[in-house]
Amino acid sequence: MNTTAAIIVAVAAIVVLAALAFVTLARRTDVRGAGALSAETVRRDSSARKQRAGVEAEAAAVRSADVVEAEGKAARTGADLVPVSDDTGLAPWTPPEPEAIGVSRRQFFNRATISLMGAGIGTFSAAAFVAFLWPTKTGGFGGKVPVGRVADIEAGIASGDGFFYAPEARAWITLYPQDALPKAEEVYASSLLPGLERGFIASYQKCPHLGCRVPQCTSSQWFECGCHGSQYNRVGEKKGGPAPRGMDHFPLEFAASGEVTVDTGTIVQGPPIGTNTTGQEAEGPHCVGAVEH
Repeated sequence: MNTTAAIIVAVAAIVVLAALAFVTLARRTDVRGAGALSAETVRRDSSARKQRAGVEAEAAAVRSADVVEAEGKAARTGADLVPVSDDTGLAPWTPPEPEAIGVSRRQFFNRATISLMGAGIGTFSAAAFVAFLWPTKTGGFGGKVPVGRVADIEAGIASGDGFFYAPEARAWITLYPQDALPKAEEVYASSLLPGLERGFIASYQKCPHLGCRVPQCTSSQWFECGCHGSQYNRVGEKKGGPAPRGMDHFPLEFAASGEVTVDTGTIVQGPPIGTNTTGQEAEGPHCVGAVEH
């Protein structure tokens, strides 16, 4: 599964979880409408009223007995006595409701919904950011770049006077002589041999000296760097200048359909100075200057 598919699946899962949380909140909320009370609240209020009525009736009965006794004592003694009452005017203590102490169920579901939505948005944003920064290894430089069919490359080499440039791969593709394969097997990495056996070699356009783009010179049939004068034969082997080695190369892959792919994710370091598997010398005037070995 690629990165884009993983992001889509993650977003879909978040949306489903948010919908489930919203439905659960709608079903379990205690409020059925604006200003309406739940059955549980009405039941608690009725019980509290009954309890208060009983306490008031009991207090009234106590006060009546005290008054009667005081009046009887006053009649016996002939003195005006102030009745003593145990009523302090304070409401009886009732234990607080558990939901009043902690978080109510409605508050819990509201907060859970908001938290879930926030987490979903944050996850989506993070996934999108990571997907944006995630390096791609297909379809562009740094991955496997298709450059056309074998016949197209051969036609491009012919029309380019011996050189075919693939801009997306940042590579030059040139012909490799089949009679030089025995020497090539001793010098080049095994990953390059499939291309060499098919008669092609792909050279990285960047000069190993300081990274300038190396152009072709059709008159000499070499690659000649205009920055500092490094020169390479048609297959990228160093012939002169300050470069520390030959041009780097890319492996080539060939499909059964004839499509050719340049693996720009694998850079094979150029051959050392002195390598000359093809024996090709300059075939005409140089574009940069004389060769300095």
